[in-house]
Amino acid sequence: MDVRNAANPKDVCNYGTDRLREDFLIQELFKPGVLKLVYSHIDRIITGGACPVSPLKLEGEKELKTAFFLERREMGIINVGPLGTVIADGKKYELNTRDGLYIGMGTKEITFTSSDPKNPAHFYFLSTPAHCTYPTQKIELGQTEANHLGSITDSNERTIHKYIHPNGVKSCQLVMGMTILEPNNVWNSMPCHTHERRMEVYFYFNLPQDAMIVHFMGQPQETRHVIMHNEEAIISPSWSIHAGVGTKNYTFIWGMAGENQTFNDQDAVAVKDLR
Repeated sequence: MDVRNAANPKDVCNYGTDRLREDFLIQELFKPGVLKLVYSHIDRIITGGACPVSPLKLEGEKELKTAFFLERREMGIINVGPLGTVIADGKKYELNTRDGLYIGMGTKEITFTSSDPKNPAHFYFLSTPAHCTYPTQKIELGQTEANHLGSITDSNERTIHKYIHPNGVKSCQLVMGMTILEPNNVWNSMPCHTHERRMEVYFYFNLPQDAMIVHFMGQPQETRHVIMHNEEAIISPSWSIHAGVGTKNYTFIWGMAGENQTFNDQDAVAVKDLR
């Protein structure tokens, strides 16, 4: 497990490109046959990826000091690849592309499998500390709460799909969803915002290999950028903006952890105030 420390904004404004990427960018999430895990000290969130060519079992990591992975945690999973199955305490959940799954605290055994090992599933997941158990539940894209926002004029016409949230599939603190940009739209989360009460992780995918995302982060008056490519994620501290623009349209998964689960708890930043 890769462990990332928390970051002070007074320090981050002095980081160069390599240090920004080392501390915040998450790459190689879907290496065949590998479980990728990144533990952040920011709200103790774990970002992970599983690409099973044979069954991959999620074990209790030594960094967690627990008997099993979800002893004191919950997790949300979205499959961004071909058909696969997640087995949670013996129960099988078949996940097609863009299907999601919430797994509650106390689930002891979690295994990832692909229907076709030669064309494996890409399971992206987030895990956060939990204090009680909510039911494990599959979430199909059509079952999500969907909000259509933006416009082609602003290059940000998109649909926000909420998978795990207080008015849908409930959790202790994890909030998770997917934003799908319409063709010819490239901006996300602009005008941007921060939220002091929650951190966030963005995972960009459905992007051609020759395309890129310019992800903006940092304090509103001390912005920085990170160049990102298909199937990469980035950690966003609560003090940081999180917005991006692509050379082509794309899809991204957002996940939040922190003090509350109120989706609209955002501290808006006007474009004219950014530096």
